[in-house]
Amino acid sequence: MLTKILFVCLGNICRSPAAEAICLFKLKQQELLENFQVDSAGTGAWHVGKEADSRMKDAAGKRGILIESKARQITLDDLNRFDLILTMDNTNLKDVENLADELNSQISSEIRPLLFYGSNKNILEVPDPYYGGEKGFEEVLDLLEDAINGLILNLNET
Repeated sequence: MLTKILFVCLGNICRSPAAEAICLFKLKQQELLENFQVDSAGTGAWHVGKEADSRMKDAAGKRGILIESKARQITLDDLNRFDLILTMDNTNLKDVENLADELNSQISSEIRPLLFYGSNKNILEVPDPYYGGEKGFEEVLDLLEDAINGLILNLNET
């Protein structure tokens, strides 16, 4: 059975495309790629069609992770197309839940924060590194890798 995962952030140029790429990278390493469909989207439309932020691409590339996706905005259809929608912060979570309300709770997706799967339960949100320096991108990648390790472990147990 194919499990479909959508990662969501604000503009789909930093956190969610990195999460998508990390997830694909780790699934491929574990020879699980054929069991999953992975994508990312933003709650806003400002960057639709653009590549990921070059700073995020560079930071991920140093880890051997290639970010190839183009930004897109989440749609109502995504709420029934994906099994799991994972948000980066509380604002993204609220925006996706508000979108779900438009369908009057008739959705099949499970919506939750990505860091639900992280090992550090004191950190609840993936910070947006867009206005920060290089260190911010590294910290975000660390958080994403940790949470995605937990996610894959959780999905393999079910």
